Formats: sequence, C-alpha cells, structure tokens
Amino acid sequence: MDERPRFWSETARGLTPYVPGEQPKTGRYVKLNTNENPYPPSPRVLEAIAREVSASLRLYPDPDALLFKTAVADTHGVPVSSVFAGNGSDEVLAHAFCALLKHDRPLLFPDVTYSFYPVYCALYGISFRTVPLTEQFAIRVEDYAVPNGGVIFPNPNAPTGCLLSVDKIDWLARKNGASVLVVDEAYVDFGGESAIPLARRHSNLLVVQTLSKSRSLAGLRVGFAVGHPDLVEALERVRNSFNSYPLDRLAIAGAAAALADQSYFEETRNRIVRSRERLSEGLSSLGFSVLPSAANFLFATHPERSARTLLGELRERGFLVRHFDRPRISGFLRITVGTDEECTSLVETLREILSPEKTERATGGR
Repeated sequence: MDERPRFWSETARGLTPYVPGEQPKTGRYVKLNTNENPYPPSPRVLEAIAREVSASLRLYPDPDALLFKTAVADTHGVPVSSVFAGNGSDEVLAHAFCALLKHDRPLLFPDVTYSFYPVYCALYGISFRTVPLTEQFAIRVEDYAVPNGGVIFPNPNAPTGCLLSVDKIDWLARKNGASVLVVDEAYVDFGGESAIPLARRHSNLLVVQTLSKSRSLAGLRVGFAVGHPDLVEALERVRNSFNSYPLDRLAIAGAAAALADQSYFEETRNRIVRSRERLSEGLSSLGFSVLPSAANFLFATHPERSARTLLGELRERGFLVRHFDRPRISGFLRITVGTDEECTSLVETLREILSPEKTERATGGR
C-alpha cells in the first residue's frame, strides 16, 4: 500500500530529491563536507550589504538585477544581454534544464557527476543517458559527439575535481552544434580556465557559475549564466514564469561588490589552492590515492580502509567530510579544502586513525 500523502501529484511521488551535505546545528565540527570557502567574504561585500539594509527593503528589488549583471559583464568582457542571474547556480541550472535541455532526444551527462542533474530530469520529465567517465575519471568529449537533446557537465567535474581543457570544450561545442552544451563552472576559479570566452563564438554554449565557492557567498545564493542572448532570453522566459524577482536587494548589492574586489578574490583563492596542494601531499603520505583536483576539494580513497568507516571515525573526532554511496566512487571521500590549520588537523587525525594498531583492529588483523 502506498503510504505517501494521497494529495501528492505523480511528479512529487516520482521524485528522489537531492540530498545536500550535512549542516550541523552545533559548532563542534570542522566542516569539510560542503565545499564552502573557509574565508569570509570581502569586507566590501559586508559594507555593501550594510548600506542596503534600510527602509528601501519595503520595496521590491530590481527584477533584472542590473547592477549585478553589469558587474558580471564587466568582469568577463561580455554584453549585459549575454548574462542571466539567479538564486545560486542551482536555480540557474534548473531554468536551463527547463528552457534549453528538454527535447525528444536524451540529455547526456557523466555517470559520475553532480547528483542534482538526474533530479532535475525527473522534475521536468527529461530523458537522459549517462556517459561513463574513463578509468581515470576523465570526461572523454568524443563520447558526447553523438545525436542528443543536450549535454551538461561540471568543469571541474564534481565530485571528482578533474578538469577538462577549454580546447576540448571548444571542440565539443563545434561538434555538438545541433543542441545546447551547458558547462557548470561552480569550481573553475580554483584551477581551471573558464569557457566563458567561448560563448562569444558558440551560440549553443551556456556557461554557469556561482558566487558560493570562490567568492565566499554560499549564504547569499547568487549564480549566473553567460551565453548567446537567445539562450539567455529562453532562461528569462522561464524565470519570469516562475519568480520575477529572483535576487533580493542584499544579494544584488553584495554580489556586485564581491566581483568588484578582485584583489581579495585572488588572495583567498590562492590561499585555498596552496592549502589544497599541501592537503593532497598529506593524504598521499598516509597511503591515500588522491585524484588531481582543480577544485576546492579533494577526492581520495584508501586501499585498506573503507570510506564509510573513515567517514564515521572522522565524525566521531569532530570532522565532517562527504561520502557518496554510488557505483564506482563508494570507496572515495570528498574532502573540502579548509584553512591550513584545519587541513593539518585533519591529516593528523587520519594519521591517528590509520595507525598500525587501529588498522589491525579495523581489518581484523592479517
């Protein structure tokens, strides 16, 4: 007997919602599970938000978020007509699924990738086919050069952190001219080259970014897309049929200020990249195999200890990391790059967990 509420629609009954990383209610954990930036937003962001906290909050925000769109256009050298703004990149992606990726042929995306993609397919009734990554967890663009209803993937990929070159994206955009190619660049600022310049010459390319990661604004929820004005118009049609005021006044002001403070962005980004390399070296010294990452996280597996066991032991010691119980990657942990102090503490804790005595007890001896 179906015990779900009888008033649910068939769509709601068929959904398996995306499960975000744990957000603990206490401060006793070192949070390395949701890829948040360990450093605060630019002081200019806080100043801009403070100025906006006034009697004007009684008024609706600018529905076009023109201040923010202009900041994106200036940062990336594109016309404002090529910029779309939304509540975080997840909302931008949702509109892209509805406006650009719902066709008769299946949508293509990797078999190991951002787990929101199949959720959106179920929500909007989009057929899809997953394309296996290589044994090294790389995207092989030739596998996508087949008839399709669209192509989407993160770059760097998530949760692997592996990067695809802009030259290969350029090749795929040309080969895939009959449908839209969406490149989800949530983590590109930590080691990749953006495909946004390619959008000026490929009318079928949409590039999506967020300010949650490299700009330290996960709590503000701001994302954007850059593409041909025809693609942006389709997104606007869906947005205006769903929510005509997507960004509030504080988000518009804070996001524009974040993009304006390039020096702060460069400083914090570079600190995270250096910490990532040190963390990778520390994990490797403990026997972990670590995938090459261009993101603000590492994807690592240990040959002698299960990822699920390590997840629990780290949690007991006050560290939250992420584990995905899915084919091909169930043996991996995804670890956000924190501050140097947090990363050092994590490595030392893992060293204690993996000490010979503890390893022998966990494996039942040899």
